[in-house]
Amino acid sequence: MPRRPLRVTGAPEAPLRAALAALRTELGVPEGFPPEALAEAERAATAPALPSYDATDIPLFTIDPPDSTDLDQAMHLARQGTGYRVRYAIADVAAFVAPGGALDAEAHRRVTTLYFPDGRVPLHPAALGEAAASLLPDGPRPAALWTIDLDADGRTLAVDLRRALVRSRARLDYAWVQRQIDDGRAEEPVALLKTVGLLRERLETERGGISLSVPEQEIVERDGTYEPVYRAPLPADGWNAQISLLTGMAAADLMLAHGTGVLRTLPAAPDGAVGRLRRTAHALHIDWPHHVSYADLVRSLDPHRPRHAAFLQECTTLLRGAGYTVFRDGTLPPITTHSAVAAPYTHCTAPLRRLADRYTTELCLAAASGDDPPDWVLAALDTLPAEMTAGARRAGTVERECVNVVEAAVLSGRVGETFDACVVDIDDDRPTVGTVQLTDPAVIGRVDGERLPLGERLRVRLTEADPARATVRFVPA
Repeated sequence: MPRRPLRVTGAPEAPLRAALAALRTELGVPEGFPPEALAEAERAATAPALPSYDATDIPLFTIDPPDSTDLDQAMHLARQGTGYRVRYAIADVAAFVAPGGALDAEAHRRVTTLYFPDGRVPLHPAALGEAAASLLPDGPRPAALWTIDLDADGRTLAVDLRRALVRSRARLDYAWVQRQIDDGRAEEPVALLKTVGLLRERLETERGGISLSVPEQEIVERDGTYEPVYRAPLPADGWNAQISLLTGMAAADLMLAHGTGVLRTLPAAPDGAVGRLRRTAHALHIDWPHHVSYADLVRSLDPHRPRHAAFLQECTTLLRGAGYTVFRDGTLPPITTHSAVAAPYTHCTAPLRRLADRYTTELCLAAASGDDPPDWVLAALDTLPAEMTAGARRAGTVERECVNVVEAAVLSGRVGETFDACVVDIDDDRPTVGTVQLTDPAVIGRVDGERLPLGERLRVRLTEADPARATVRFVPA
């Protein structure tokens, strides 16, 4: 499920970068790892637990942004009869992190990698997350190797999972993959990413699921002011995401069949949340007829268009109700599905960046082999959902506050100007306080005024835009 990507470039002493540094301090974001965790990581990097099964003959490759070094997944795609075989290797973090050790304790404290517009705060020390455990193409690595056979329509036929020694052959990025496929020069394992990705997208539409093509928002400094620029994802991003979704669905099915597991669940969005999104669409001049479903609307949008890109950013708010649901001993929970996926689903493909994935991988390995899960995994299940919820809340706060800082920077220097906007929300307890979405630039801010017209367009005047305080405020003009 996507986060809202923001990227800021420029000198560290620039006002926006300084505000983001202050935000990290305010939120208590850890600056480094404890010495004992670093020492354990260095030792583990040189002596991981290696599996006996050797799959280094499979020519795996990774697809990530060009500057990424924490590579969780490597894949290989091939034709299999009239269908396809997907091999998906996931970094085996458990081969490096001993339960109950300093590394494990620090991972439970951090829970997830935190993303800031000017950098990230990783879940694991670089010696593991960006080197020994990362599926870089510089030597063999321990991994959990999924083999998923699909029929001609992309439906799952068979699933196999085992620990394996793997070796990535190539470190690819999305732009290169897209060019190779578009130009007809991609070798079959890469070219099949489009074939399988499109099949899986078609199945997603059939079952009522939806993937958000969330654009990256880059904040560019020009002549002392900041301007938001949206960069739409490439089709290859979506095809790659479908492989991860396929694996997360296979993992959920495996755990459900075995009777013990951790699911990523999301109930259907409440009417109020969808109503607010409709008002945001109205503010951005996006036509959303009442007979058109949310899923159909999102599929019709073009992330290359700034207003559509801004709306897709706001669509991520419907994912905030997602949680982790544990079940044991064959007793299934009331909700087993993720409404955006429209199927049972779990997080299992990003263990370098997300704590839960180490545990779901172990549960799936046990289910695939018919064994009981390790005791250290079972012992953590009762507290894992609360840990992940707290971690997700912290990541959400980081994202929300970063957006506030960036939007304040975009409008800094424009206090007193007027803008076209729409009132997208009103505080239930304070009806004179609401939220407006500007048409251009696509910024959200607080508005103070009497009789705010919910869902209607409104001309507003900017009264405050302070990156240091992460504050944007308007009044009716």
